[in-house]
Amino acid sequence: MRTRRPGLSRDAKLLIAGQGVRAAGYGFTAVLLGALLAARGYTSLQAGVVLTALIAGTALASVAVGALADRIGRRRCYAVFFAGVSVAGVVVAAGVPLWALLAVAVTGTLSTDVVDNGPATTLEQVMLADEDAGTAVVYGRYNMVGAAAGALGALAVTVPGLAGGASGGASGHLFLVLVPVGAAGVLFALGLSSAVEAPLASTSERERPVRARERPVRARARLQESRSVVRRMAGLFAVDAAGSGLVTTGFLSYYFAERYHVPVADLGWLFFAVSVVQAISVAVAPLLARRFGLVATMVGTHLPSNVLLASVAFAPTFGVAAGLLLARTTLSQMDVPARQALVMAAVTPQEQTPAAAVTNAARYTVRPLGPLVAGAVQQVALGAPLIVAGAVKAGYDLALWRWARRLPLGSASSVKPAGGTDEPAGTSPGPAGTRK
Repeated sequence: MRTRRPGLSRDAKLLIAGQGVRAAGYGFTAVLLGALLAARGYTSLQAGVVLTALIAGTALASVAVGALADRIGRRRCYAVFFAGVSVAGVVVAAGVPLWALLAVAVTGTLSTDVVDNGPATTLEQVMLADEDAGTAVVYGRYNMVGAAAGALGALAVTVPGLAGGASGGASGHLFLVLVPVGAAGVLFALGLSSAVEAPLASTSERERPVRARERPVRARARLQESRSVVRRMAGLFAVDAAGSGLVTTGFLSYYFAERYHVPVADLGWLFFAVSVVQAISVAVAPLLARRFGLVATMVGTHLPSNVLLASVAFAPTFGVAAGLLLARTTLSQMDVPARQALVMAAVTPQEQTPAAAVTNAARYTVRPLGPLVAGAVQQVALGAPLIVAGAVKAGYDLALWRWARRLPLGSASSVKPAGGTDEPAGTSPGPAGTRK
């Protein structure tokens, strides 16, 4: 375990910088991607296939990271990922055929989500685990930087003349911005210390073969005693992600345009404001987690946010709907750093990589179904997906509270300590043991 020092370690700063530069690049390209597909003559079906491949790629790559990262090295995987981001930017800019674009999409190196975006998030979550130690403080800063950088990246698209080509459509050469993003990420990866790697296997020197003693043996990346806990968390997180999939940014844009006839520029400013509020809220989340515990913070902020989400469907004007959406955002993202800390604190260090991979992949896998279900539900009422999403996500909150509030954690408890102190509660061994 690395030595504790005040403030963030050099590794944590590099990882947060990697998140920031990647989020800025994805924030910029995510706004352009749909317009670029349209400009290149893709049908709505083909565009849907590409977007689905992007989501599937995040899940597949996360599973691959969970299986391989601890064996071949977390830093090495991190550097390879960022190198892939640069390659992906070149491929998209080159205007390759659909099959080549799909091949790049399934690698997980492209994303339309600036904060939670697949294999890189899985690696960063694991490499920051010891730094955070179940408090959600480091994850709060990590997600805040990602949200703020993504907002700035999206805002850059509004610069006059930047996003449009000669014909006024999106220009593919703008995806070359991912080349310096990837190059910077590789440099960050190379600057990381060995402290971010997987812990050594517990096998004693006497039990190891003579040849194996020549080099450290890393723990095998697989779930063992924490398997049932991780599976339960993965199932719950998948339900939450399914609800979120019903009300994506694309859906909200469509809903506001159809119901209130809102200009695109107004929508752009609204979602920029949403990103800014999101950045602030994830920074506040660790303060609540320290006071009330991880699970109480997750449920206590997420549940009322889902009530606000459902209420958007009944807003009489765009101004009221925008206000409700912003109010919802102040609460809805506070569970993100707490969730990441919860997963890391609920398992042993040897299981952190597969635990992050499984729980993240479970969330990514269900996302493609959301837009399809939302379209079907809208046949009943235009705002029906908002109500269904709020109900599904509220059900997740209640189920999580019922199950996880008594879950003993290795680093911090999900329940406020007796006596009302501000110290992180729970140092008793959890189902996966303690983390010392």
